[in-house]
Amino acid sequence: MSTDADTSAKPVTNPDWRDRKRYMWLWGLFAPTGLFTIGIPLILALNAIGWHRLAQVPFWLGPILVYLLIPLADIFFGPDGDNPPDEVMEYLEHDRYYRYLTYLYLPFQYASLVMACYLITADQVSWLGFDNGLHLVDKIGLAITVGMLGGIGINTAHELGHKKVQLERWLSRIALAQSFYGHFYIEHNRGHHVRVATPEDPASSRVGESFWAFWPRTVWGSLTSSLRLEKTRLARLDKKWWSPKNEVLSAWLMSAALYVVLVAIFGIELLPYLVLQAVIGFSLLEAVNYLEHYGLVRQRTASGRYERPAPVHSWNSDHIVTNIFLYHLQRHSDHHAYPTRRYQTLRSWDGAPNLPSGYASMILLAYFPPLWRRVMDKRVLAHYHGDITLANIHPAKRDKVIARYQGGVATGEVQA
Repeated sequence: MSTDADTSAKPVTNPDWRDRKRYMWLWGLFAPTGLFTIGIPLILALNAIGWHRLAQVPFWLGPILVYLLIPLADIFFGPDGDNPPDEVMEYLEHDRYYRYLTYLYLPFQYASLVMACYLITADQVSWLGFDNGLHLVDKIGLAITVGMLGGIGINTAHELGHKKVQLERWLSRIALAQSFYGHFYIEHNRGHHVRVATPEDPASSRVGESFWAFWPRTVWGSLTSSLRLEKTRLARLDKKWWSPKNEVLSAWLMSAALYVVLVAIFGIELLPYLVLQAVIGFSLLEAVNYLEHYGLVRQRTASGRYERPAPVHSWNSDHIVTNIFLYHLQRHSDHHAYPTRRYQTLRSWDGAPNLPSGYASMILLAYFPPLWRRVMDKRVLAHYHGDITLANIHPAKRDKVIARYQGGVATGEVQA
């Protein structure tokens, strides 16, 4: 196992500057611990006072957190507006406190998964106030909840998977195993970061493409892309597809082993809920992918190649609450400029296009295409100064989109 490749030979001194979010990052552990710290205690309390119907609500803690609490907190606390200065970047990069927080996500993630499996399959959980086991609606809510913490776990895997430390790369694969999405590690690092904001990228959404049309394209496109990328890599190493070096197969094997163990312990009736939580988990990831580069495209140069990725090719948001839960993922332009940079050092860029709210709010909006288009299409159009032909447009709807938006800024129909 390798040591930290990003450490410096000289000591990094402690600067006078302090990260005001240093202890706020602990809130990032709320998602994987919420079942134990909020959900179960609240269920016990509500059942104890006879509010049995209300005691079923905490099983839906995941959707409540992602779609209600975080968006409201984003509105209340607003943007961050604080970038670390240049002189503290090296110190901040090497402060191990931050990476240990991402490591801690994983044991809590899997503890919540195991607890959910037990609660879903138990014939009776009288200690929790349910003598005959959970109702079907409770089981579905619990599966969706652990699926969402698995989806946020994919973001943790994203943070770890970009690093040069071998341990962190392995932890990334472990975080992805719950959602059966281990091929994301290959496609994201070797595919998306190369093709970002181009029509060839399955993870870059297009104007005129709803989230529900984007979902099957990106799920299938990312899968097939990862297979092609890994086949090419193995060929360069003179290895066969069934080699132990195949990172796609090893990731899937890890997920399969996890599912087999869980089903062996808790019974075959658990399987549909495992599938449900996996779909919820990777769908949450793809919802984030949908909004990160919507309509943005790198133009071709005189040589016919795409221009280099720039801040203008990613939608950003500096709303502090979602940034805490997603490890600064919303500072997406900086991430694409410096993929190995650790989350605590990511900065907001001047000139980068910004979303009107945090990712959590925008995910919910993306589920309703008319509302999404009403909010976002005018921003894409304004970003390209009224020339919608410069945007990344869904090929099947290109003529319709151009007819609708051509000249929007010039006629005063669209404002940034």
